[in-house]
Amino acid sequence: MSYLVESVLIVTGTVCGALLFMVVLNHFWPRERRRMHNDLIGWQLSVLGTTYAVILGFMLFTVWTSYGAATVNSDLEADAALNVYRVAQALPEPQRSQLQDLARAYVDSVLSNEWPQMDRGEVPERSSTIATEMWKTVLAARITSATEINAQDHELTHVSELTKYRLTRIVQSTDKLPGVLWCVLLIGGVLTIVSACMFGSDSNWLQMLQVFSFSLLIALSLVAIADIHRPFSGLVHVEDYPFRRAQEQMKKWSGVVMPTPDSSQPQASSPPAPRD
Repeated sequence: MSYLVESVLIVTGTVCGALLFMVVLNHFWPRERRRMHNDLIGWQLSVLGTTYAVILGFMLFTVWTSYGAATVNSDLEADAALNVYRVAQALPEPQRSQLQDLARAYVDSVLSNEWPQMDRGEVPERSSTIATEMWKTVLAARITSATEINAQDHELTHVSELTKYRLTRIVQSTDKLPGVLWCVLLIGGVLTIVSACMFGSDSNWLQMLQVFSFSLLIALSLVAIADIHRPFSGLVHVEDYPFRRAQEQMKKWSGVVMPTPDSSQPQASSPPAPRD
């Protein structure tokens, strides 16, 4: 079942359940008899509604902030992988080719394997092995010039950043809201809808509209929180565009050849032959 169909069913079920509860309540406790308690019910509805609105707003802000952080982290991770590929061109062989192959394999693995795994709630492991190979390859380079020393230093920095951003992505993909917060959200929503149903209104259709609006808004908010709090799965999820962009950039850079330290230095001219 798709995430969209699942969300629509949850919202529809919540609204229908609230309206059905109001119909049953009107049958066993007519609204004419509840009208004398409107002062107490209205005060209760006002306090519950205000408190629950603050909780919903805070939770939506929290999950949206986490979603934005996951988006930025994915962009930084893709840039780090691209930088590993670019800086590797200043290293000697065979580390140059090995690092570029590892950078391409890393991006390909994230796109083809890890993104679908995170969507299913699984913990990806393939990129961790590739990152470990990057460390070994950079440290195994035999440096012979100042340019290569500088390149190795930058390469170690980029590999370190890549590892850090990958670990952050894994944590973000597995992190979820605690169960106690879901209890607060669900119980608060039920109490708010029940309080709206208990109000004794003069117009039955007006009260039905009120209950419909309350239940629809609460259901939509809960569905949004449930979908956004998992930034790499669900209807709203972090896109893999940064890694596809890095993949395209690597293809463009594959034809660029960096000059070697020997060839980049001007050749000293031979001294003129002595004259007789």
